[in-house]
Amino acid sequence: MGIFEELQQRGLIAQVTDEPEIRKLINEGNAKFYIGFDPTADSLHVGHFMALSLMKRLQMAGNRPIVLIGGGTAMVGDPSGRTDMRSMMSEETIAHNCACFKKQMERFIDFGENGAIMVNNADWLMKLNYIELLRDVGACFSVNNMLRAECYKQRLERGLSFLEFNYMIMQSYDFLHLHKHYGCNMQFGGDDQWSNMLFGADLIRRKLGEDSYAMTIPLLMNSEGKKMGKTASGAVWLDPEKTTPFEFYQYWRNVDDADVMKCLRMLTFLPIEEIDEMEKWEDSRINEKKEVLAFSLTALVHGDAEAEKARDTSRSLFSGGGDDANMPTTTLDPAAVPEDGITLPDLMAACGLVASKSEARRLIQQGGVSVDDEKVTDPATLITKDKLANGVKIRKGKKVFHKATLV
Repeated sequence: MGIFEELQQRGLIAQVTDEPEIRKLINEGNAKFYIGFDPTADSLHVGHFMALSLMKRLQMAGNRPIVLIGGGTAMVGDPSGRTDMRSMMSEETIAHNCACFKKQMERFIDFGENGAIMVNNADWLMKLNYIELLRDVGACFSVNNMLRAECYKQRLERGLSFLEFNYMIMQSYDFLHLHKHYGCNMQFGGDDQWSNMLFGADLIRRKLGEDSYAMTIPLLMNSEGKKMGKTASGAVWLDPEKTTPFEFYQYWRNVDDADVMKCLRMLTFLPIEEIDEMEKWEDSRINEKKEVLAFSLTALVHGDAEAEKARDTSRSLFSGGGDDANMPTTTLDPAAVPEDGITLPDLMAACGLVASKSEARRLIQQGGVSVDDEKVTDPATLITKDKLANGVKIRKGKKVFHKATLV
């Protein structure tokens, strides 16, 4: 079985142009492909995870990845999948985020000799002359066709800025530039990028008379139709300073039952045959499947040692044990804690366990919060400084653990 067929079996192919040519290219290891990452934060998150895994799979099969960091396109912002305009970032912030991305990507992609290439589209987009771009590229784009693209439809009702309208042209120009200067013959991306990718491949054919190809991967959704990688307190990051290995492990350990097999196929590097066998397991073994998923992905991102710590801590906590050494911890400044103690809703908000104190009060009243293994139902409960000095273990619902302590 070739890598193309494996991607199909794992559910990693949503749409392709010219399937026979793409199949041949990547099965023979002749694809020089790129995936773009806009540096809108200083860390990659779970939303990038499938693209990184795809790059790793294709590189292992002999294909060569080009990692495109969107230092230039980030100055504009991608309107795909958004109902509002992205906030503008400074060049300094974008440069910092780009550096953070590369460090994280090195855990997945080999950038050694003859390995993956990393480029930043700021290097060419920031140098473009506007009139020359209009004459050279603008004539290849039909505004009517652009407005029919899915990535613009939902923004038209609320208002689409001319700044964002240019994003498709910039992304298409990226593909043209990479094809001319790096021999890039294929672009991969999320299914929401399909329109942008088609325009890019068409631009190459119009300008150079040469073939190029595009393939999208499906957006990873949970069983309720929402994008994975989101929690009540925000995104699930790959940076351990933002999302600890234990929190990362727990996120995957707690995915909906209906999503476990899909995640095992799409995200892990377990052999297809092993996953097929797991699918035959009795429903009573669902937690075993979740452990395999959580351990595999945590090891991939943070290494085996951190994955083992996270698994051991999780098992201990859910069995009523006291091993909280690797539990996510918030350390408070004693000066920020009132002398008579801090209310539990304030403490939960300080720990990032809730989006608001009103949410915390509601959870407490509903019996969904425990402190040091004792259920608390009074939102006015005070946590004293003495308790915090020794460390307080908070449990939200059945699956979220957090420790709070003082400096």
